[in-house]
Amino acid sequence: MKIAVLPGDGIGAEIIAQALNVLKRLDLSLELEEAPVGGAGYDASGDPLPEATLRLAKEADAILFGAVGGWQYDQLPRAKRPEQAILGLRKHLGLFANLRPAQVYAELASASALKPEVVAGLDILIIRELTGDIYFGQPRGIQKLADGQREGFDTMRYSEGEIRRIAHVGFQAALKRGRKLCSVDKANVLETSQLWRDVVIEVGKEYPDVELSHMYVDNCAMQLVRTPKQFDVIVTGNMFGDILSDEASMLTGSIGMLPSASLDANNKGLYEPIHGSAPDIAGKDVANPLATILSAAMMLRYSLHQAGAADRVEAAVKRVLKDGYRTADIFEAGAKKVGTKEMGAAVVAALG
Repeated sequence: MKIAVLPGDGIGAEIIAQALNVLKRLDLSLELEEAPVGGAGYDASGDPLPEATLRLAKEADAILFGAVGGWQYDQLPRAKRPEQAILGLRKHLGLFANLRPAQVYAELASASALKPEVVAGLDILIIRELTGDIYFGQPRGIQKLADGQREGFDTMRYSEGEIRRIAHVGFQAALKRGRKLCSVDKANVLETSQLWRDVVIEVGKEYPDVELSHMYVDNCAMQLVRTPKQFDVIVTGNMFGDILSDEASMLTGSIGMLPSASLDANNKGLYEPIHGSAPDIAGKDVANPLATILSAAMMLRYSLHQAGAADRVEAAVKRVLKDGYRTADIFEAGAKKVGTKEMGAAVVAALG
């Protein structure tokens, strides 16, 4: 099983190192090959997604990704900025389905910004379409109008086929969970969303055992902080999913706890924590590696077909939280405050 390891920038190398320590403890036959990406890719070859890195990603069975970005790259042309690396990987590898679980561990219920009784036991899955929508629609740009003012424009587009395939992912995920799927759109305003809703309804006829509901994105944003446990699986487009999944992350107490998977039609995927590169804390041994370790567990489950190993990793994370280990982002009085390396070592030890 070949894994492309792409640490990236900022805290990327630190958190990836801890995930690799966990994977090595599992005694699986894994081939790990590292390559630069993002700002590190630009520094190495003048491109955030170097040809050699893309080639490795295509050859690998899965990609373990850290984070990209840094203030020193903010003035680069958009095509050369670190964030283009992740967009390029999604495009070239056909990674159209982003899975972001938001789970509240019992030990962290008090760390949420919401009351513990609102979030305790929360376990939802947000499925975000990744390759369409306003992020990729054409035409786009900035132009000067006749009166001399500038105008920016982007185009929101979705084809029926793009909607249909992500809807199937949503329904199939719901079948394995609580059999409830909420499709989020803005069909009262957007033609794109009306097509989205029509196609999801059509696909839903193939899944009579799944309860399908629809919700406008503004209402969904409110409901996620009002009564989040009403949801099981949410499926939505690229832009809405980007916003809602980050909102959901704060229900768990810290963005440092949330993993993600971006999958193609054959379940080959890129796995990454949903937080950024956090250059302000890079190199200080304070970043939370648990989201990256949990991303590695998702990689074992979805792309490498090692469900037993994934279960072991997830159980080890629960064990260290139960034992009171906390990085700064989830620290509370009476807990054991640890750094990145010590948290990673605790998970390795919990694996036995």
